[in-house]
Amino acid sequence: MDIAERILSGDIRAAARLIRDIEDEIPESIEEIKKLYPFTGKAYIIGITGPAGTGKSTIIDRLTYHFRKEGKRVGIITVDPTSPFTGGAILGDRIRMQSHSTDEGVFIRSMATRGQMGGLARSTIDVVKVLDAMGYEIIIIETVGIGQDEVDIIRVAHTCVLVVIPGMGDDIQAIKAGVIEIADIFAINKCDRNGVEQLVNEIETLLEMKKYGKDQWRPVIVRTQANIGKGIDELAMQIYKHRDYIFHWQKSEQYKKERARMEFLNIIEGMIRRKVKSLINKKLDEIVIEISERGNNPYIIAEGILGKAISAKD
Repeated sequence: MDIAERILSGDIRAAARLIRDIEDEIPESIEEIKKLYPFTGKAYIIGITGPAGTGKSTIIDRLTYHFRKEGKRVGIITVDPTSPFTGGAILGDRIRMQSHSTDEGVFIRSMATRGQMGGLARSTIDVVKVLDAMGYEIIIIETVGIGQDEVDIIRVAHTCVLVVIPGMGDDIQAIKAGVIEIADIFAINKCDRNGVEQLVNEIETLLEMKKYGKDQWRPVIVRTQANIGKGIDELAMQIYKHRDYIFHWQKSEQYKKERARMEFLNIIEGMIRRKVKSLINKKLDEIVIEISERGNNPYIIAEGILGKAISAKD
C-alpha cells in the first residue's frame, strides 16, 4: 500500500511520516494529500486561541477527556513559535498533554511556526486533512500565543474559542482588533482570580456594540477553571451549540462556499510559494547581494520570478 492507503487504514506511523514530509515541504507529500482529499470534510475543527499564558493547553487537555468519554476520536495540533535565532522550537504543549499519550483514540502533533505569522504553521491546513482522512471526528488546533491580528485560525476552524484571563492589565486592549472579532466563544479561564466580573462586563460591552440579527450567532462567554475541570462541560456544550448553528443555519450553503473559497485560495498561495521557493533557492544569495548593493530593483526581480513560477511546468 502507498502512504495514503496506509493512512486511510489507520496507520499512525504512515500519518506521522506524511505530516513530517508536509512540514518539510517535500513535493511528493502534495500527491498524497490529493489522494486523501476525497475522504476529508467529516471532522469538526475547533480552534483554541488567545494570548500566551491563558491556559489554552490545559483547556484542550480537559476538553479531550470530555470528548473521549463520549467515544469520539480526537486529533490535536499544537503550534509553537520558532526561534528567529536558532530556528528551533520548544514543543511544550505536547509535554503538557502526556496523559493522552497512551490513548489510541488521541493523536497529538506539535508543529513549529517556522516563521509563519498568523498564529499557525504554514502546513497546518494540510495536516488537518491527514487527521480528517484518518477518521478523527474532532480536531483541536491550538494556536501559538497570539497578539491582536493573528487570526489565521478562522480560515481552518469551524468554531473559534478565544481564551482570556482576568488580571492581564488592560484586558480588552490585549484581545482587541481582529482577534476579538473571530471569537465564537469566549472562555474566561482562571475564573477564580479577581477581576472576572470586570472582564465579563468589558466583553459584553464590546458585543453590545455590534447588532446581531435573529439568524446570527452571538458569541457566548463561558467561565472556566481548567486546572480543576470547572466549566469544561459548559464549554463543550457551547461548542456543540455553535456546531449545530453553522450546520443547520439557513445560510449554510453560503458558509460552505466561503470556507471553500478560503481553502482554494490557501492552496493557490501555497503552490505559488513553493514554486517561487524552488526558483530562488540557489540564486537567493546572489539576489540579496544585488539588492543590498542597489544593483537591481527588488520589485522588478520579484515580478520576473513570479512570472516564471506561474508559467513553469512540473
